Amino acid sequence: MAQECVRGLIRLIFAPSSQAQFNMDINKRIIKHFKDSAEIKLKVKDALAQPIADGAQIFFDCVTNDGKILCCGNGGSAADAQHFAAELLNRFEKERPGLACIALTTDSSVLTSIANDYDYNQIFSKQVRALGLPGDSLLAISTSGNSTNVVAAIHAAHERDMRVIALTGRDGGEMARSLRTGDVLICVDTQSTARIQEVHLVALHSLCDIIDYLLLGE
Repeated sequence: MAQECVRGLIRLIFAPSSQAQFNMDINKRIIKHFKDSAEIKLKVKDALAQPIADGAQIFFDCVTNDGKILCCGNGGSAADAQHFAAELLNRFEKERPGLACIALTTDSSVLTSIANDYDYNQIFSKQVRALGLPGDSLLAISTSGNSTNVVAAIHAAHERDMRVIALTGRDGGEMARSLRTGDVLICVDTQSTARIQEVHLVALHSLCDIIDYLLLGE
């Protein structure tokens, strides 16, 4: 009896007229995602142009003076850290020599040993202390600005006399409060995690483009 009820409900929901309305509603949702993404990018472009330019200059000075960039983040921000490292180590849109950039999110043995032996909140900071040198830079990514292990990486970078570019959202969170003079905050002023991540990708591509422009010109 219950199965018959379920089947009847499914037939009702997916009747031709209902299916057409369902498809229309889905399309509207998709179009809204595109509109919302475009709107937030246009809203924040003027506010973010200068900090992105400042961050690109720091990274350019770093990699052209035998330094390296270390990148970290969690979840989608880990993917962004790896994306950015790949664009620099390999290339972005122009042919050029590879630039020294390492994502701290990729070595499962390192990450799990630190998390197991010490604490998950140290998975990036211990790597920064081991690999970072004065003159290196850290790209720290968190949509909320409050990822504890990313904040710890910022403190470790400061201990190693590294400059930090923080890519965040909302009000910048604890990451914004952890920065010091000479660091750069790129903060996307919106509450939606998805929209913040979408602007982060544009910001990362802009960093890559400006680094290449400073290296190669037009």
